[in-house]
Amino acid sequence: MTKIIRRKTKTIRIGNIFIGGNNPIAIQSMAKTKTADTEKTIRQIKELENIGCEIVRLAVKDSHDAKALRMIKRRVNAPIVADIHFDWHLAIEAIDSGVDKIRLNPGNIYKKDQIREIIKAAKLNRIPIRVGVNSGSLPDTIRKTSKTKNTAEMMVKAACDYIKLLEKLRFYDIVVSLKSSDIFDTIEAYRRMTRLCDYPFHLGVTATGSPYSGVIKSGIALSILLLEGIGDTIRVSLTDKPEAEVRAVKSILETTMLRCFGPEIISCPTCGRCEVDLVKIVKDLDKKLSAISYPLSAMPLKVAIMGCVVNGPGEAKEADLGVAFGRKEGLLFRKGRAIRKVSLDNCTDILLKEIPKIVSG
Repeated sequence: MTKIIRRKTKTIRIGNIFIGGNNPIAIQSMAKTKTADTEKTIRQIKELENIGCEIVRLAVKDSHDAKALRMIKRRVNAPIVADIHFDWHLAIEAIDSGVDKIRLNPGNIYKKDQIREIIKAAKLNRIPIRVGVNSGSLPDTIRKTSKTKNTAEMMVKAACDYIKLLEKLRFYDIVVSLKSSDIFDTIEAYRRMTRLCDYPFHLGVTATGSPYSGVIKSGIALSILLLEGIGDTIRVSLTDKPEAEVRAVKSILETTMLRCFGPEIISCPTCGRCEVDLVKIVKDLDKKLSAISYPLSAMPLKVAIMGCVVNGPGEAKEADLGVAFGRKEGLLFRKGRAIRKVSLDNCTDILLKEIPKIVSG
């Protein structure tokens, strides 16, 4: 198996989560609620925590949102990131409310005296700042003075200028993101930035469109970067429920073998040779596996559910655990050995009972 060599970065603490260095790539999402509606926001954050989200970002549009952060922080476990735009006072208020990190946009908070005040508060409270560059809100000065129309290049310039300003103020707890709705601009920007700093990267593609295309666009761009060793925390931005974002991130991380969140299901796409309702079995097993919590140290485990005699037995043998179905029943394999026949009706329950046996050796 090819080992991914991750980019060497500084380690940054966000609440009880560490990113960069040798730490696992952290899963992020953003609440879709009005932050000032504390009950709805807390409920959504807890739902995200339950499915494995490790960092949650909240929009801070006004003082009501900023003040609500204090109560939210008391009742959730995940680190909270305040998303700040336009009004630098909101950054100060959010920090005073106890957030674990601030996201600033170089395109709309850029005055040196305002940034200086934010830095003072961040230093005092020992929290990091994400320099969050977005292709849709680049600083006007860069758009007007840039000699190139290369979006990725302008994004990197915006990030570097902002980082230099923070470093002049002796602030180094920095995370960087460079997001575009174009996957090629996103990939190029992150690649360029790897040569210019050692701060950890927050990966993401912005404004990805429909949930279906959004998962695909994000999966392509982020997997390319991850396979090159680039990325320390991820958010998949979807026009969908935040839980869908977390599931997408987990799938990307598991597919690139950077993290393991439980057994991986391998199943055939079905065709005219399939004589069982394989779709139902796979959905049932996936739902039940998703409800089980697995430790960070969980071993990679492959469970094959195959519906015909062409590739079924071979795939089932190669997996840690597998079933190859014929007409009404299937043959159960464990570590390449045929164990016994199983019926369609109790297949899922049998697989769930077999998994702990594999894990325990």
